[in-house]
Amino acid sequence: MTAVEILHRDTNYRLLRTQEDLAANTHWCYMHSHRFPRDTGYRACFSVALMKEMREYLKRTADRLTLRATNAGPSLTHLVMASEANVYNLGGDLDLFCRLIRERNREHLLAYARLCVEGVHEIHVGLNRNVHSIALVQGDALGGGLELALSCQTIVAESGVGMGFPEVLFDLFPGMGAYSFLCQRVSPHFAEQMMLNGTIYSSDELHRLGIVDVLVPKGEGVQAVHDVIRRNQRIANARTAMNRVRQARNPISLAELMQITEVWVDTAMQLGEKSLRTMERLVRAQQKRPTVIDTPREASELDTAHAAAL
Repeated sequence: MTAVEILHRDTNYRLLRTQEDLAANTHWCYMHSHRFPRDTGYRACFSVALMKEMREYLKRTADRLTLRATNAGPSLTHLVMASEANVYNLGGDLDLFCRLIRERNREHLLAYARLCVEGVHEIHVGLNRNVHSIALVQGDALGGGLELALSCQTIVAESGVGMGFPEVLFDLFPGMGAYSFLCQRVSPHFAEQMMLNGTIYSSDELHRLGIVDVLVPKGEGVQAVHDVIRRNQRIANARTAMNRVRQARNPISLAELMQITEVWVDTAMQLGEKSLRTMERLVRAQQKRPTVIDTPREASELDTAHAAAL
């Protein structure tokens, strides 16, 4: 059996490409895998459609892990959150935000925020099982995209990637876990600074600050993830225990994240027309930005990278 043959793919999704590496007991989830040409206007952000697919994927993965643990006992599993676009994720769906705020539709905005929070919390707690989550950041991670990466237990980033919270540009703050997750890595004071200064840091800077765990040159992210997985598997019991220790020492509850995102929704509903127009300008900039590759990281290309790493 070759290294490529052990990658089992799930073809039930439209915006995700997922696969399971049976040999390494690893689940890979690539966002923005739509295979549409650039002129469709697709934005690599957290649309409702993408988040629903991610929630379904996490549920299916958790169910499979439960069944496997019942049949074979618990083992250290890895979940890798990555992207097939030129960016990791540009964050929240600003176009949707503008529409809901203008319509005074707090209920739907809150439902969106809760969907985000439920997803990042499930990843953060390892699907409530022996799962170690890894963010593979090979392109810019902004706003909610960075929150997703921060929810993972290990962040592997390629050099030169932009990472930050631009929400302050339209008088808002990142409200889907940024503060809670950052405070596990840096001081609360710096977390607040980072959330409110609007600076887009490089992955190199965030590695020096201890926010990015592993920094590698461009094109070496997949190999670096495999290296992390191999190191963890050699000390599986210790790694699993350390994940539990981290949760016990500084737990982040779903209730905490929900309370914060309620503040985010209330703040968003107070935004004026000036802030909304700024959001719309950012949406137009995202649409012009070539975030979607006409020929995305095709399966064969990824298989080659996986095979080389094994």
